[in-house]
Amino acid sequence: MQQFLEVTDARASRTFVPPDFLVESWEGLKIHFDFLLEQSPQTLEELEAFLRQRNELEALVAEDVAWRYIKMTCNTQDKNLESAYQYFITEILPHLSVYDDKLNRKIAAHPYFDQLPSDPYLTFARQLQRSIELFREDNVPLLAKSHSISQQHGSMIGSMTIEHEGETLTLQQAGKLLEKRDRDLRQSIWEKVAERRKQDWTRLQDIFGQLLDLRHQIAINADYPSYTRYKFDQLGRFDYQPEDVVAFHESVSKAIRPMYERFLQERKEKLQLNELRPWDLHVDIFGDTPLKPFVEAPELLQKSIEVLGKLKPELGQMLQLMDRMGYLDLGSRVGKAPGGYNYPLLETGVPFIFMNATGTQADVTTMLHESGHAIHSFVTRDIPLNALKQTPSEVAELASMTMELLCLDHYDEFYPDEKLRLRAKKEQLMRCITILPWIATVDAFQQWVYNHPTHSEEERNQTWTELYYQFHGHEVNWEGYEGELAHLWLKQGHIFDVPFYYIEYAIAQLGAIGIWRNYRQDPEKALQQYLDALKLGYTKSIPQIYDAAGIRFDFSADYILDCMQFCLDEYRSLSIEDLPV
Repeated sequence: MQQFLEVTDARASRTFVPPDFLVESWEGLKIHFDFLLEQSPQTLEELEAFLRQRNELEALVAEDVAWRYIKMTCNTQDKNLESAYQYFITEILPHLSVYDDKLNRKIAAHPYFDQLPSDPYLTFARQLQRSIELFREDNVPLLAKSHSISQQHGSMIGSMTIEHEGETLTLQQAGKLLEKRDRDLRQSIWEKVAERRKQDWTRLQDIFGQLLDLRHQIAINADYPSYTRYKFDQLGRFDYQPEDVVAFHESVSKAIRPMYERFLQERKEKLQLNELRPWDLHVDIFGDTPLKPFVEAPELLQKSIEVLGKLKPELGQMLQLMDRMGYLDLGSRVGKAPGGYNYPLLETGVPFIFMNATGTQADVTTMLHESGHAIHSFVTRDIPLNALKQTPSEVAELASMTMELLCLDHYDEFYPDEKLRLRAKKEQLMRCITILPWIATVDAFQQWVYNHPTHSEEERNQTWTELYYQFHGHEVNWEGYEGELAHLWLKQGHIFDVPFYYIEYAIAQLGAIGIWRNYRQDPEKALQQYLDALKLGYTKSIPQIYDAAGIRFDFSADYILDCMQFCLDEYRSLSIEDLPV
């Protein structure tokens, strides 16, 4: 893996586009796209050379928009940064969509297209064909408009703050206080956050209403009965069917909900409460004070480097390289967009990690999760085509969610004290199980929403509430806060920004548990299988990549139960008798 560590901040050498070319307007880009369209590759070798030229052009464009997005999310209050990103979305992206389709059709019509070797071009070829099938020129302005509108969600959430004891807190910083044992404090903070969110309910509902109309029209234009089915195909889900997703929902409702409810009952008993309220769901039930794995973002970074280095020295060095290049923005602050992400930079070959750390165990999980994505970016950087680097999210999230579990045995970097380390491990294992009801709720909600495009706002909120109870049960008392529950979906950025990108977290969670189970039996072999699978990028199908990782691509009811039972057994094996209560 040494070659991946020799990356510098210099971009890859260009052979097609001038090295000093910058994306400033469509007119400047159009020259290069027109040149490609005018080419007439005559042989298989010339076709592959043509693909490499297109790849180079796509990489520089992708990196340009990446930096526009990164800078905007790092500072949502700078309108110039927002304008720069929106300029790309409204003035460049629509033209790119049209030219991408022209190039796709040119490639698909080439007499040697079918002779491209299946290794590694099979997944590229089928995705290209799918893109041609889905493309409608009428959808170009609609897609650009929906993309632009969806970004308003992040800007609004990023600007939300509350006041507490004379201090202005972001919602991420306020969330840290929900881990406190002081129940009155938790309720006060929860209510302040809820009230702040409530101020924007109407605006966020309106934004989603606009997105719903646009997305439904996009599906109709592409000859689909609903956006649900359109998006399933657009996401490139070649290796499973919509019926499998519905079966997953049923499995979570029948099998995982009882597990989740038992966790809630345990929480109520540990906290010595008669009933659980919404502000009781994040406090640590195994200690009197919240876990404090680090204080500031630099400490989080250094400890994460040490943890990854214990798995394999090169992995920690990857984070060190990103730090030297300034490709990390980890701390929470006012004006920063919420959430976290890893953004691959296709031309430079080094990714960017963004998150909102405030000193919690959840931040450790996020950092290791995004580090898994970053490692994936590093080990695929030498794959020749971008399309073969950009894995479907069922694989991308396997990289990240597995890293969360592989690092459990090295939590001593964050928690030298054994009791604190045990608490953190139990919290992570609990999350593996309790995250599934939320994933099922979000996915089922989106399916209903887009399958019933003429629903009212009241019906939308009512359906969310019903689904929430279907997958989570009734152990938490929301009396007096029914409106907050009905609007809880508004905080989920995926619903606005990347619709239907969510079930993948559940699929990948099962895969991650499988790899971790293998790791517990043979650490060296399991880690190598994991890295070997990531190195494949998208040169193989999802089942083949999972097989390379030593696991099954399966989210049947039996497999879900098998994985969750393993997690539950591991959770219970961690003795808590000696922990402070």
